[in-house]
Amino acid sequence: MTQNIIININDKVAEIILNRPERMNAITIELLKELKDALLSINKDESLSVIIVTGAGKAFSAGVDLRQLEANGTDVSSGGVGKELDKHANEVIKLLEESPKAIISKINGFCFTGGLELALAADLIYIANEAKLGDTHAILGFRPSWGLTQRLPKYIGIARAKELSFTAKTISGIQAAEYGIALESLPREELDSRVNEIAIKISKNSPNSIRAYKDLYSAASNK
Repeated sequence: MTQNIIININDKVAEIILNRPERMNAITIELLKELKDALLSINKDESLSVIIVTGAGKAFSAGVDLRQLEANGTDVSSGGVGKELDKHANEVIKLLEESPKAIISKINGFCFTGGLELALAADLIYIANEAKLGDTHAILGFRPSWGLTQRLPKYIGIARAKELSFTAKTISGIQAAEYGIALESLPREELDSRVNEIAIKISKNSPNSIRAYKDLYSAASNK
């Protein structure tokens, strides 16, 4: 059976690849469980300093796998995606946010709704110019339940966040960088090397300092 995620280790950097390219890396309970186990393991590994999260193929993640919700008989009439999926997703996002490692989201392609919520849990975001990004909860009739309404305004301000959510519009990687969601937007063929460059620079610094910075910045942003 195909793994839902792939983990590559290069020196002090771990790369986690969401690996359901045939479904645009759509999020399932199984994928979240594998991602949670990977993060628990990597977070404990003192030889690693940086975690890169990205997607296989043409997408970072298109969001929740609606086909699986239907197959599981999940009642979405109230705007939710099911308690079990929410539980695992929020556990993963907490592990990302509270990780002692520097977390980088490398948005290589389509990144929507639940995929965007995962990406926003990172410390740093880099995106391909060609990527497409959006919050499409309103189109689907869902409510965001993985922290998007808390995190997106921290990147782009409350008015811009409301505009993206209310209109459910799609923006490019270039626009995502202009808005402040991503630090940089680059041609897709340059994205890997740029993110690797940043990850290596971070990995050469003190992991204790990185951990302290994360705690201090988190405390400051939550005031």
